Amino acid sequence: MREIASKQQLRLAFLLWAVVTVPLVLLLGFTAARLAPGGSQNAWYGALVKPRLTPPDWAFPVAWTLIYILLGLALAMILYARGARLRTLAILLFVVQLAVNLTWSPIFFGMHQVTVALGIVVAMFALTLAMAFVFARIRPLAAVLLVPYLAWLVVAFYLNYGIMDLNPGAETLAPSSSTTQIIKI
Repeated sequence: MREIASKQQLRLAFLLWAVVTVPLVLLLGFTAARLAPGGSQNAWYGALVKPRLTPPDWAFPVAWTLIYILLGLALAMILYARGARLRTLAILLFVVQLAVNLTWSPIFFGMHQVTVALGIVVAMFALTLAMAFVFARIRPLAAVLLVPYLAWLVVAFYLNYGIMDLNPGAETLAPSSSTTQIIKI
C-alpha cells in the first residue's frame, strides 16, 4: 500500500534539496568570480569608460548573491519534482546555463575579452529563457524565481555592450596591475 507523504514531509524533502543546491550554486559562482578579480579590485576594469547607468561596485555582489540563491532554490524545486516528464531536460539546461555563466568573469575580467563576454551574456540569456519555459512546465514558481536573473542579464548586456562600444580595443589595453590576470588555483 502506497502512502501519500504529509505536507511536512514534502517541505522537509524540498529543504534537504535546497540545503545542498543553494550553497553549491553560491560556491561555484563565488569561485568563478574569484578567478579574476572584478570591480575596483581590477585595474584594467577601472581604466575602462563605463556606460552612464553603471551600478555602483557594491551592487554586483549583492545582485549575484541573490541570483545564485534564487537559482539554487529553483533547482531544488526541479530536483524535488521526481517523476516530472521534463525534469531531465530542465536539469540539463540548468547545468549548461550555469557552466556558461561561470565562464563570464574569467573571460571578461581575467582575459579582457569584452566581445566574447558579450556573446556569453547572450548565450546565458537564451539558455535561461529556455530553462524558464521548461521549469514553468514542471514548477511554475521555479520559473518565477528566474525572472530577476533574466532582468539582471539584460543589465549585463547593456553594461557589457556599453563597455565594448565606449572602449574600442579594450581587449588590447595593457593591464596596469597583476590583479587583472586570472588567478591560478
